[in-house]
Amino acid sequence: MRIHERVQESRGFAPSVEETRARAADGWRLAGVVWEREIESDDPKPRSVTEVVPFGLRVASDCQHLEEDRQEKEVILKALELIVMDYRLSQVAVELNRLQFRTREGKPWTAASVFELLPRLIDVGPRIFSSQEWAERRQRLFQVLQQ
Repeated sequence: MRIHERVQESRGFAPSVEETRARAADGWRLAGVVWEREIESDDPKPRSVTEVVPFGLRVASDCQHLEEDRQEKEVILKALELIVMDYRLSQVAVELNRLQFRTREGKPWTAASVFELLPRLIDVGPRIFSSQEWAERRQRLFQVLQQ
């Protein structure tokens, strides 16, 4: 089974051409670049940075990284499973509610809330589809579809 390995580095300079070539030779590919700068501001208060933790993850107890949220991952797996079975978003919501899953806000799932989950499903899909857990679910899914 193939998995994606990612390394995020914080540095104050761009990688050299030699480093980029060496990483590429080792099988790495550049996946993103983040630019940052300081600017003058008349506002004496620092702006707060608010980022939403991606669905399926939570802040770890050490507050330094994200870790898998098992219940939210189960929602993602079930939603993917139902979408693969060609369920409409409204049907996915009904099934998630039937299984007593709730949104992060503790509300029942709706077609709109499932729709808002789609970018996250697209993001994690490649990792999930290559996992052993999905391979087992896929076998069960094919058995259901053949009946």
